[in-house]
Amino acid sequence: MEKYNHKKIEPKWQKYWEKEKLYKTSEAKNKPKFYILDMFPYPSGVGLHVGHPKGYIATDIFARAKMMQGYNVLHPMGWDAFGLPAENYALQNKIHPKIATEKNIETFKNQLEKLGFTYDWDREINTTDPEFYKWTQWAFIKMFERGLAYESSEPINWCPGCQTGLSNEDLEDGKCERCGSEIERKPMRQWVLKITDYAERMLNDLEKLPGWEESIKEMQKNWIGRSEGAEVDFKIGGKKITVFTTRPDTLFGATFFVMAPEHPIITNYKLQIINYDQVEKYINEAKKKTDLDRTDLNKEKTGVKIEGLTVKNPVNGEELPIYIADYVMMGYGTGAIMAVPAHDERDWEFAKKYNLKIIEVVGGGEDVQKEVFVGDGISTNSNFLNGLETKAAKEKIIKWLEEKKLGKRAVNYKIKDWVFSRQRYWGEPIPIVHCEKCGNVAVPEKELPLKLPEVKNYEPTGTGESPLANIKDWVNTKCPKCGGPAKRETNTMPQWAGSSWYYLRYINPHNNKALVDKAKEKYWSPVDFYVGGAEHATRHLIYARFWHKFLYDIGAVNYDEPFTRLQHVGLILAEDGRKMSKRWMNVINPDEIVEKFGADAMRVYEMFMGPFSQPCAWSTNGLIGARRFLDKTWDYLFANYTGVFIDDNDRQQWINGEREGSTSHEIEVLLNKTIKKVTEDIENFRFNTAISQLMILRNSFYEIEEKQPILNKSYIEPIRGRCIKKSDFEKFVIILSPFAPHLAEELWSQLGHKESIFKQSWPVYDKNLVKDETINLVIQVNSKVRDMIKVSADISEEEAKKIALASEKIKKWLEGKEVIKVIFVKGKLVNIVVK
Repeated sequence: MEKYNHKKIEPKWQKYWEKEKLYKTSEAKNKPKFYILDMFPYPSGVGLHVGHPKGYIATDIFARAKMMQGYNVLHPMGWDAFGLPAENYALQNKIHPKIATEKNIETFKNQLEKLGFTYDWDREINTTDPEFYKWTQWAFIKMFERGLAYESSEPINWCPGCQTGLSNEDLEDGKCERCGSEIERKPMRQWVLKITDYAERMLNDLEKLPGWEESIKEMQKNWIGRSEGAEVDFKIGGKKITVFTTRPDTLFGATFFVMAPEHPIITNYKLQIINYDQVEKYINEAKKKTDLDRTDLNKEKTGVKIEGLTVKNPVNGEELPIYIADYVMMGYGTGAIMAVPAHDERDWEFAKKYNLKIIEVVGGGEDVQKEVFVGDGISTNSNFLNGLETKAAKEKIIKWLEEKKLGKRAVNYKIKDWVFSRQRYWGEPIPIVHCEKCGNVAVPEKELPLKLPEVKNYEPTGTGESPLANIKDWVNTKCPKCGGPAKRETNTMPQWAGSSWYYLRYINPHNNKALVDKAKEKYWSPVDFYVGGAEHATRHLIYARFWHKFLYDIGAVNYDEPFTRLQHVGLILAEDGRKMSKRWMNVINPDEIVEKFGADAMRVYEMFMGPFSQPCAWSTNGLIGARRFLDKTWDYLFANYTGVFIDDNDRQQWINGEREGSTSHEIEVLLNKTIKKVTEDIENFRFNTAISQLMILRNSFYEIEEKQPILNKSYIEPIRGRCIKKSDFEKFVIILSPFAPHLAEELWSQLGHKESIFKQSWPVYDKNLVKDETINLVIQVNSKVRDMIKVSADISEEEAKKIALASEKIKKWLEGKEVIKVIFVKGKLVNIVVK
């Protein structure tokens, strides 16, 4: 018997696919298009582990099915190769980032190619390629010209480990996502993108995305953090200080005032603050804390009263004491709050600790001296607001503030403008020139790309400047506007820059005249299906949507949302249940799995492990089971002992169509149900149940004959195969092919076909054969289930009602009651309505 040899078959077909350019994306527009995309990887030095390809396998299965269903499919791959991960790896291994990146890409690509993906490598992109980042720089210049890219020197998240500034999205639990260092707040010159200008649109347009998981949309909503309320002007001395509040109806309950330690008014009133030394000490201590530490609801609230200053409440003229406290942040609202301890948990804790006055101004809670009440209610102790419900009270106080010119209606967002510069080497140069005469000037478009200079020493300076600052020949230049001496910007862009628009470049990767050809973009965009990690919901996906909307506004693209459907990938954990990591020494290399079990076995196993979006632990036994499934599929055609074929000549006759064979009605029904289920499961990313159904079908190709018992024990004759129609077996091979493409391609060839299986049409199931012959008819009384009866699937309404009313279980629920009507839902239920 010839055994399935993956080491021979898989390289054979991979070479064939490459030679035939089978997966080259067609530009013909005579077919419906489908653009399916993976979140491209950054190529780390350690290569892939078996968890990484899970999403890639899924999109490949989907792409192959769509190809056979008649779609023009775009399924590309590239590399997110700039940024801190690549640079830190290069520093650790004392190798230039460019050399390290090229080597890592080669490793990743080799690993991916072994798995037999449908990528069109002619469209491969790399964010470190100057011909790619030329257009990243172009987009930045367009933002700069429209005031969306600006310089700022406000305090930023400084990572002492990576020696660079980070955006809020680069933090995890208040620490650097990459190196785990505690973040410091440090004032530094930065380039910032005005993403807040798009906050409202990004929030509202989530409604245009029914194909996104609700959990991802909720994460985006929470990150954008829209809140409605009012800006209220308080007075310190003769100067105005504004606060934002979502509860202006509680103004009469404000009993003290709190400012963030970084608030500039503290410095402005330094001479009036009697205890400035104490205040300054607290400010310095706050600088050492992360944003997460400061806003942790469970931590004890701390603060210092500012002696010598008070603030006047605009609604009643009361002078309120002022505190600085680190639970108030400059990044949210205005960096100052009116404290209403009766109706805010943080203010309540603070007031209790420092023995401050508490006034209840919203009724509906318990005794205000015992418990804070944060809900809506009826205003009390609030002068002209008394007796009003919260909603009405908010409206009245806002109108009053606006009439008195003491405030106005306002919307606030939690999301902050995007810190867009890094004090590192390995990133896109920011195309700006600093001129003493002209200020900041954009590099002319004809001079793009502004290439990253070659350097030997690229270690961070630690001073807050990029290593580029030391390259005088590159830094010193002429102003594009006046021709005078100028200096180039030495900060570089963050890793997120190239990934904010890369999906567009796959459409038109070699265009030197535009970011993307608009006609091609109109055909291929938007991305129909985007698959990747849920951890990017509040970073990459926020940035990409912002970037895309800007490109839409300037006419560079045709659609205002980039991704129609979104699916996140569940992690594959190690066999010990932990995340795969070098630290735990539990990483499994996919190359070893492919070598021992084959790419198809790995593909089938990873899709069979469990629901796609849920985490699951790796199991070698499960992998062995997947391989056994493939072996038995192979055996049906090649193992003589199955009884399907008497000898090779008999098999050849069947292959040549000289002996078609016959398929039993039972298997014919199961085949059609399998075609239906696999088609629907692929569409809905239910790969585990699709494979389960394929296994059931394949098992039906065999029958087991039980012989006469011997010594009270039964024994089983060797498995004997059922001889089914060749055309039916071919349908099975076609629907198996997206999951196990190498095996399927070989079987297809052995069945006598010269053309690739992936040029065949996807089977269509017979609707008459997938109908259930019987159903469980649910019988309800007043919409409550009272019985269930097995009936013919095509039962008529009259017969169903008759059976329902005759049921013994139902009769007791009808005794002494009048039947008003009987509702029939075909194929499902009968509902008897009584009174």
